[in-house]
Amino acid sequence: MLKLILLVLPLGLDTFAVSAALGLRVTGRRERLRASLVLAGFEATIPVVGLLLGRGLGNAIGGAGDAVAIAVLAGLGLWMLVADGDDEAGRVGDLSRRHGLALLALGFGISLDELAMGFTIGLLGLSLWLAVALIGAQAFVVAQVGLRLGARLGERSRDRLEQLAGAGLIGIAVLLLVEQLT
Repeated sequence: MLKLILLVLPLGLDTFAVSAALGLRVTGRRERLRASLVLAGFEATIPVVGLLLGRGLGNAIGGAGDAVAIAVLAGLGLWMLVADGDDEAGRVGDLSRRHGLALLALGFGISLDELAMGFTIGLLGLSLWLAVALIGAQAFVVAQVGLRLGARLGERSRDRLEQLAGAGLIGIAVLLLVEQLT
């Protein structure tokens, strides 16, 4: 349970950064609710795909699954640490104007880090339903807060949050590696 919570917390920082960028363009209460539901829906659903893939691969490769999970987690953390947040912020800003398939494609594009996280959770053999519940709940709450504070935060603050999330994932990967080695 603790591993799962530690894996979900950095996703909250990433969701906050994304929703804060969206908060610059989404002003109405109804728009904020819609955006929060879309973000939470994708961020709760996309990890399931990754989790099922990770669990299947974990079963196939056995004990090496933990090592692969650690590598994926560290890679995701590194990507979040060095990635340019402007690309994602631009895509997110379009969320309030998208509908149908365009909205689905955009939501999936924004949730690729959740796909990798689900893959990691699956490789580690953690609970699918608990992961979905935790990720979905944190995504909705954090998206609401990010949307409300987005206009008040600068771009630099949002980028720092994303980098902090990446550093957190790298730290968790190191902890898992130490646990595996001892």
